[in-house]
Amino acid sequence: MKRLDRTEIIFKILSYVILTIFALACLYPLIYILVNSFSGYVQVDAGNVYIIPMTGKTGKAHVGLDFKSYEWIFEQEEFWVSYCNSFFITMYGTLVSMLVGICGAYALSKKRLLFGRGFNFMIVLTMWFNAGMIPTLNNFLLFGVDNIYWFIIALGFNAFNIILLRNYFSSIPAEIEEAARIDGATEFQLLTKIYIPMSKASIVTVAMFYAVSRWNGYLWASMLLQKTDYPLVVYIRVSIEKTINYYMETDSNWFTQNGYSQYGLRYAALVCSIVPIIVVYPRLQKYFAAGVNVGGVKE
Repeated sequence: MKRLDRTEIIFKILSYVILTIFALACLYPLIYILVNSFSGYVQVDAGNVYIIPMTGKTGKAHVGLDFKSYEWIFEQEEFWVSYCNSFFITMYGTLVSMLVGICGAYALSKKRLLFGRGFNFMIVLTMWFNAGMIPTLNNFLLFGVDNIYWFIIALGFNAFNIILLRNYFSSIPAEIEEAARIDGATEFQLLTKIYIPMSKASIVTVAMFYAVSRWNGYLWASMLLQKTDYPLVVYIRVSIEKTINYYMETDSNWFTQNGYSQYGLRYAALVCSIVPIIVVYPRLQKYFAAGVNVGGVKE
């Protein structure tokens, strides 16, 4: 094994130190939200919680767990409705987007596609220029995108993800397709039996991109959907904030009388919103590097 010289050792040490600091800077906000959501209202309101959950009254703080914030969140019927809406939008939104993306990417990857260059250019053009928020919103409203079903369809296209899939499909050797055609394979069989199985890494990567964007999607959901169709992120921002502000303005003692902290309620709702992503993301992370690296480069 080759020995490292002094400059290489210094570089490695500095790299690890910088990466560790950066990782902690990214991780600490999540830890802060988590421990505050499980802390007592007195300690949360006093700003005494940093790394470990704390409970107890002023001057008598001790390490402990308090579940009152979660109890209040779980008692809200709207919370469970919005949670189901988020799962519905995420699952079916990802399914629709992947169906459109895979079919579109497969067609665009073929040189024999009539006007293929023009179609590719128009799709890439949407990544450089867009009409702007107000015209886009007017188009959505004009076409009646005001319910959860049309919302899923309206947001079912993403140019960047289609380009990723197109590049991956283009990297598959043409000899494999030619051999399958000699055996009598149709276009549908080529897509389902050859291209999709051989592109699993990119497909899983793009599916995760879609799923995360659907789960965390706030802007268009807040402007287009009715209250009964709100996903979880919109419910947290709109409904919970309105409830907290209502009690702050009308009866500020409501929080202390019931053992709640306005910040603790917010933190508990945020923790509930990120749990599904934290559970799913690590299990699919192994596909990301291969999917983005191969799909992001056109040979």
